[in-house]
Amino acid sequence: MSEIHNFVVLGASGAGLGIAHSFLKQIGPELKKLGKTYHVYIVDSSSHFFWNTGSPRSLVSAALLPADKLFAPIADGFKSYDSSLYTVIHGTAESWDVGGRTVTIKLADGEHTRTLPYYALVLATGLRTPSPATSLHGNYTITAAAIADLNKKLASATSVIISGGGPTGVETAGEVGHFLNGSAGWFSSRPSNPKAKVTLITKADKLLPVLSKPRALTAETFLNKVGVDVVYGVSVDSSVTDADGKTTVTLSSGEQWTADVYIPAWGTTPNSEYAPADIKNDQGYIKTNGATLRADAAGPRVYVAGDVGDYSRGGFHNLYSTIPVLVANIKRDLLAAAANEPDVEPSGTDRLFTPNNSETQAVPIGPRGVGAVHGWGLPSFLIWLLKGRDYMIGNIPATVNGNMVAKVNT
Repeated sequence: MSEIHNFVVLGASGAGLGIAHSFLKQIGPELKKLGKTYHVYIVDSSSHFFWNTGSPRSLVSAALLPADKLFAPIADGFKSYDSSLYTVIHGTAESWDVGGRTVTIKLADGEHTRTLPYYALVLATGLRTPSPATSLHGNYTITAAAIADLNKKLASATSVIISGGGPTGVETAGEVGHFLNGSAGWFSSRPSNPKAKVTLITKADKLLPVLSKPRALTAETFLNKVGVDVVYGVSVDSSVTDADGKTTVTLSSGEQWTADVYIPAWGTTPNSEYAPADIKNDQGYIKTNGATLRADAAGPRVYVAGDVGDYSRGGFHNLYSTIPVLVANIKRDLLAAAANEPDVEPSGTDRLFTPNNSETQAVPIGPRGVGAVHGWGLPSFLIWLLKGRDYMIGNIPATVNGNMVAKVNT
């Protein structure tokens, strides 16, 4: 029997799942023909995948989008494969020995660790937002509890502050405003009988950095229609929640505002604490060859997928356009290593990633929305139809079971 090589994927978000399924569907069978045996390890701190795209609506009310619809067991997505080919590990990457080519995993029981040697490694650990309601902060149960807590608080809230002028902040403000205040009529700019004062704070001079100024102004108009006020040029420096549950935020201007609910929706932190400092940039993102998506400083056959890499601009369109590039380069590297010495440079040319830096984004705002594709504006009803209707939760099964990669790897 040939030596078993470990193909380790750290992180089971959309990027990590896409690569793991692509290996099992496409790359592994070809390597087997060459007499090479691989075992895929999928490692994640959560036992369940989280569709964070739907969090702006789910955190408002379970009646609008129950949180349990955003989660799916990761292990169930791999049941179609021979169980001898893969292992799903519920745990968190704790350390990475680049020279020794091993990663150490702290298992979910909190007591044990497991060290995995790797032949090839994919870093897909993603990032986290300040609130566990909008990104995973460990196991999915933490996020489910945070969403339930906000559901309870927002049900009776008369004042809400949201910080962050990006898509998450704008979408959340739109959902909160629409839920609490309803929507203005055709000829009105604001709801006639608002229940709550909802304020969205951004340190920028416009909303939605990816979109043009006119579209950003349209976003503000749509927010006003659900009773949301936008404050520009200030940020939240700190927040304190008192015994009654009210939160006081201190702004960069020195002002202090108090609200029944405060939702931080700005800033991200890469989940890269396991990586050595020389592999990361100053912000903690993994240094990545932006064309080949390899982590060149980490030695051969180490790749970076998704938002943990310093090349990533985020967004669905960029995420799924990286998967075919990664799959092609991983396949090329491993087939070359199977035929030659392991560290021999493969012949031919790499597939190169070209980021989509055009004005492309879709942002639902309550019953409306703004967006563009390659600079071409999309009408409000189309934003609602494509995303705002159900925040695309229909894509969850295909993401978890790998059917999505069959579409993007063509």
